Amino acid sequence: MKFFGFRGGVHPPENKIQTENMAVEEVKAPKMLYVALLQHIGAPLDPIVAVGDRVLKGQKIADSQAFMSSPIHSPVSGTVKRIEDHVFPLMGRIKTVIIENDEQETWAELSKIEKWENVDRRTLLTMIREKGIVGIGGASFPTHIKLDPPADAKIDTLLLNGAECEPYLNSDNRLMIENPEKIVNGIKIIKKILGVNRAIIGIEENKPEAIASMRKAVEGTGIEIAPLKTKYPQGGEKQLIKAVLDRQVPSGKLPSAVGVVVQNTGTAAAIYDSIVNGIPLIEKVVTVSGKGIINPKNIKIAIGTPFSYLLDYCGVNREVVDKLVMGGPMMGMAQFSEEAPVIKGTSGLLALTKEETNPYKTRACIGCGKCVEACPMGLEPLMFARLAAFEQWEQLKEYSLMDCIECGSCAYICPANRPLTEAIKIGKSKLRAMKK
Repeated sequence: MKFFGFRGGVHPPENKIQTENMAVEEVKAPKMLYVALLQHIGAPLDPIVAVGDRVLKGQKIADSQAFMSSPIHSPVSGTVKRIEDHVFPLMGRIKTVIIENDEQETWAELSKIEKWENVDRRTLLTMIREKGIVGIGGASFPTHIKLDPPADAKIDTLLLNGAECEPYLNSDNRLMIENPEKIVNGIKIIKKILGVNRAIIGIEENKPEAIASMRKAVEGTGIEIAPLKTKYPQGGEKQLIKAVLDRQVPSGKLPSAVGVVVQNTGTAAAIYDSIVNGIPLIEKVVTVSGKGIINPKNIKIAIGTPFSYLLDYCGVNREVVDKLVMGGPMMGMAQFSEEAPVIKGTSGLLALTKEETNPYKTRACIGCGKCVEACPMGLEPLMFARLAAFEQWEQLKEYSLMDCIECGSCAYICPANRPLTEAIKIGKSKLRAMKK
């Protein structure tokens, strides 16, 4: 396939070699699990279990009547010990169901649709929601909503994101190498739901083993493989669409506006597991890496597992850790506590040393324009920082602040080490507050 590329972008050190050849290890769940009641973009959930209840593995424990919601299931069998606010990896504290693992692995009765070809799309969408499937590439958008675009949207292409462009991370890479069939079968289900014939998997060229694995798996299916020249942030939906299909998503619009639906390869595999095997989203493959980790690994772990458990399993030298990050170093979230739990959007946990975080001194902007050149959305990050410094929030709208995908390319490339991404996030929060 022809590669069209996208504007801007940067080439940070990949740092994938530490775990790219490490097979995924299945790790036993800890004694206590902390299942946060917000694991997706949208409304928080309400618990449907009470303190003292015995729960089974895969049993639904929280749900909501809100449109933008997706239920949560117990990752183990055990007893609900508490329902209270607990440390949350994305923001402060949030209501959490705390479950004591009985280590019996007793499953709830699982509903499934083994002959999914014989049911209608609405039945499949309902099952995907019921199993709590959300985008597991990081954004955690409820999948049943994303796969149900507006009736007037003419979708012709399903695009699978296998770029995994963030440094250090290898969870999608290992999935494509070790379980390509699950991805392919998930794609077939998604194609039926969307009513499309064309499906393309975009994979960056720094993952040759994954490309070979997926090429073999798609033989005879009509699914295409698109090798991508490695550049960050190619995993962004709009950047991936431009690179593979040469289509430009208009400002303020979704990919459906140009006839495309984008799904992560891991989400496709989760869809297959949910429909055919009846398994809800209760586990995640997480890359644990960074120079603070003694034995970097890719591990499959129960959602709700405290980060401290992952760190201890892989071996951590806490004395040298300067920053703990959930996700990748470019878009990940720095953590203030090891007791925050794994959530559906957790793709990595990085224990970074000062050598890796490279503490810097901020200097005055020299107006070089490198941040503008690097911005994949064609924005002017230097203006965001200047306006934010003077609290001119209204004027940020004129520079299309809300189009920013917060990829961090501008801050990475800035020779003056300006905290541009931080200014952007503050500006966005101010504009959202002004709307209320």
